[in-house]
Amino acid sequence: MSALLALALSGAAPAMVVIDEATTVREEAPPHGAIGLSTAYRISDSVPAPRSFEFRKRALHVGAAIGVHPIDHDEIYYVLSGTGVVHSDGEEKELKAGTAAWLYKGAQVGIRQTGREPLVLIIAYPNKAANE
Repeated sequence: MSALLALALSGAAPAMVVIDEATTVREEAPPHGAIGLSTAYRISDSVPAPRSFEFRKRALHVGAAIGVHPIDHDEIYYVLSGTGVVHSDGEEKELKAGTAAWLYKGAQVGIRQTGREPLVLIIAYPNKAANE
């Protein structure tokens, strides 16, 4: 049994977990509407429970979007590269590399890729199961 698995089974948190995003990558339709294609890096899925938040990277390919959906937590979209438009409760703002959108609990949110290059972003939000 690996040391990480033994710690997870014991309920004790490890000192740290280091994840290579290359081990988490998969091509899939974006969530909340399956609009276009994306490359998903489900980084926090490799972290043993309990974990208090989710941390993901997603590249929205040209024309792709995470459809508008309700959130029951604050959520952050941080843009690494490309351009896009973020939606929250009927308001829209343009995003580019180095910008972040802080989206609030209870909002209807989404994001779509614009421009000629993929929109690459980090998405972070609290893990509901860990906070109950």
